[in-house]
Amino acid sequence: MTRSSAPRSTRRTAGIAVLLLGVVSAFQAALAGGAPWGSAAYGGYHRGTLPTRFRATSAASSLAYLALALVTVSGRPETTTKRRILKGSAGLMGVGTVMNLASRSRVERLLWTPVAGALAVTLLRVARNLPGRP
Repeated sequence: MTRSSAPRSTRRTAGIAVLLLGVVSAFQAALAGGAPWGSAAYGGYHRGTLPTRFRATSAASSLAYLALALVTVSGRPETTTKRRILKGSAGLMGVGTVMNLASRSRVERLLWTPVAGALAVTLLRVARNLPGRP
């Protein structure tokens, strides 16, 4: 989505999505780097620094969130492909919202549930407002 071709409200919604994706990406990168926030991720089962396999997963997740942020604001890929990526990601964020809400981790329930929910809504709104066929 180029800056000039998107309605202002869609640009604002995309901006919110990108901001939230950046926050989640930074959080995952910090976990991968050894930040002692394990109780706020992966169900809260690992207090302190995550085990190596979870740190590797967080590193990959951080990159995936950054890639999704780029797709969200880019004029490419093709609109149909972009719409599918955004709708699929919105669906996954919806699942993540439910999983965070069901987590035994208080931080996940209170912080990541609304973040995942907001991402589900904003990504879906951006996808629905893309030009071309739905």
